[in-house]
This record gives sequence, structure tokens and C-alpha cells, in this order.
Amino acid sequence: MANIIDQIERENMKESVPTFSVGDTVRVNVKIKEGDKERIQAFEGVVIARKNGGVRETFTVRKISYGVGVEKTYPIHSPKIASIEVVRSGKPRRAKLYYVRELTGKAAKVKSADNK
Repeated sequence: MANIIDQIERENMKESVPTFSVGDTVRVNVKIKEGDKERIQAFEGVVIARKNGGVRETFTVRKISYGVGVEKTYPIHSPKIASIEVVRSGKPRRAKLYYVRELTGKAAKVKSADNK
């Protein structure tokens, strides 16, 4: 039984998933269907969490839009995701950055991986 599930999961996984981690600023291009048309919409923010593994793996991206915090959780292997681009690498000290929800302005920034 487990073999069948593993096989189905392997078939649905994407071959090329970019390497990114918690703390990175990413731009997620999502396919959105409006009527019979399909377009791509970008969502750029900081990755605050990654969960699970394999085909069930998800990541949460947070950004501030017009003074309001917006979080979206995406499955990494979803066919709706056109691409994921790493805009900036971060160097957090935690695995989950949920504490960023309470912070505003410069305090909410994650240290850059370039500055050692």
C-alpha cells in the first residue's frame, strides 16, 4: 500500500524546485484563471516557514501590503505555481519566523546572508 502512495507522490513532484530557505525573500509567480483567460500574478515576500516534505511540502510567504500584513501558504509542487525566484537570501537564527508577525518596519527585516 505504501509503495503505491510513494509512486503517486513521485509522479506529482516537480523536477526543478529552486533551493530556498526560511528567511529568504522570494517572488512566487502564480497562475490565476479568470474566466477563460489565464495570467501570472507575482507575490513577493519573506519565507517565514517551510513544512512537511515530499509532495506535501508547503512554504509560507509574508509581505506588508498597504500597511497590512499578508501571508500566503503555497504547496511547492503545485501545478498552479509557475516559478519561484529568490530575490534576496536571508540568514535567520530560527527555523520558523513567526515572531516577524508582531514586528513592524526595520525590526521585521531578516539579516542578509551576504553580510557576514
